[in-house]
Amino acid sequence: MLAVVLRALAVCMVRALSSFLAPFWPPMPQLYYPKEPAHLIVRSPRKLEEPLDEDGIEEVTIKSFVESSCPSLFKPYRPTWWLPNGHFQTAFCVVGDFSGVDPVVYQRTLLRLQDGGTLGLDFTPPSAEVDLDPMTPIIVVLHGLTGGSNAEYVRAILGTACLSKEKGGLGYRAVVVNSRGCAGVPITSSQFYSPGHTDDLRCALLYISDVYPDAPLLGVGFSLGASVLANYLGQEGEKSRLRGGCLLACPWDLKKNSERLENNFFYRHTYSKALGNNLFRLLERHLPALNKMPPSVLTPHIPLILSIKSTPALITMDEHFVRLVGGSPPMFPFPCAHDYYRWASSHQRLSGVRVPVLALNSKDDPVVWALPTDEIVGSSHVVLGVTQHGGHLGWFEDGGAFLGRGKRPPRRWMTKPVVEWLGALGEKLVVANSGNDSRETKVSARRGVMKENGFVVDPDEGMRNRVGYRILDKGEGVEILEAEEVENVGLKGF
Repeated sequence: MLAVVLRALAVCMVRALSSFLAPFWPPMPQLYYPKEPAHLIVRSPRKLEEPLDEDGIEEVTIKSFVESSCPSLFKPYRPTWWLPNGHFQTAFCVVGDFSGVDPVVYQRTLLRLQDGGTLGLDFTPPSAEVDLDPMTPIIVVLHGLTGGSNAEYVRAILGTACLSKEKGGLGYRAVVVNSRGCAGVPITSSQFYSPGHTDDLRCALLYISDVYPDAPLLGVGFSLGASVLANYLGQEGEKSRLRGGCLLACPWDLKKNSERLENNFFYRHTYSKALGNNLFRLLERHLPALNKMPPSVLTPHIPLILSIKSTPALITMDEHFVRLVGGSPPMFPFPCAHDYYRWASSHQRLSGVRVPVLALNSKDDPVVWALPTDEIVGSSHVVLGVTQHGGHLGWFEDGGAFLGRGKRPPRRWMTKPVVEWLGALGEKLVVANSGNDSRETKVSARRGVMKENGFVVDPDEGMRNRVGYRILDKGEGVEILEAEEVENVGLKGF
């Protein structure tokens, strides 16, 4: 017994010492590559500024593509000295003041989906302010659990990527897909969203590719949004409308993550309840709209949720809320939350991904701990980078301001590799999979659309009667929003 106690104390001391020394002796991110990496067709570095021809392209592995495109991944990440571990990094996402950082201006379009639900697409820069080339790459962003386009982690990327090249950015366009009920988007059906439900993303991509048919589409997902993106890419394979993707703090194995959160007293009463409270507030906020709708599978569970005296844990909200209405029938509702977790976990679909993907996770993330290192080896198009520190969507570096309103918070390290990766996807990548001799891309946003019962639908998806949209009237569907005006539900980084 004494030996067990001493061993536990030794482990705690080593971890504490590692956290203390991290800012002064930082390790480089650890990279996991596929055992049989995909081959990509890319522009030759010497021919980037010239018209594309056979002499200006070359074939490289995804491993070589990452190594040549993302130099920041091969340098140590030095966390902010006063945010030395994942708990501090994650907490600062909640308590830090990011109101004056990375300002973004959005133009909103509301889409009505075939099941009656509504999505809010926030474009930046607004079309009235900047006239971009129709072939300018578009970053399609999927936010976290109850976040939206104003989330500070979203602006940390778009605030740089959407700057002009003259100002040090990529000069790209971006669109944040705000989920049903998030960031001021109204609830107009009894269905919500979840990490495994991908049809809403399909609807958004259908609209974006119809409006900008010549633009390469690049996906970026944060936390829950990363799970949606990974599931979509794994399901679509070579039919993906996205040229490539970036996954940040993806909660790969939902069942294992849930077991850790719920079976540990500290994690259950901090992180699980924080996440559960975010979902509770989201549901509570939209109760007036739900009460006006016909009864649904969610209806008998609402009184049970509202009767909970203490802050509900995440698994409680998943059991009485998400597993019921987190997606479309016939998959939803699930018999229980654990069945829903098994279905929605994205690590099991990595082998189906057929476009280049860079995933970033932190080893000390208190919300996500089960990383798919074995699945990455068995994939062909996915590279996983794991930092020793960074928390959940933190990755703060440099000194910054300790606390205090109006002071600049620390920068986010993740901005550098993500922007490098997006730049490579948008400007270097020619073919996402070189499996044919003609070297024509197998990944294209241009697949054509058709109209059906007043909705624009994908001919390949129309029979499913779920993937389609119509644009709401301009008076109610389009507005210009400063980032700080975009409403958010929940605790920022989650």
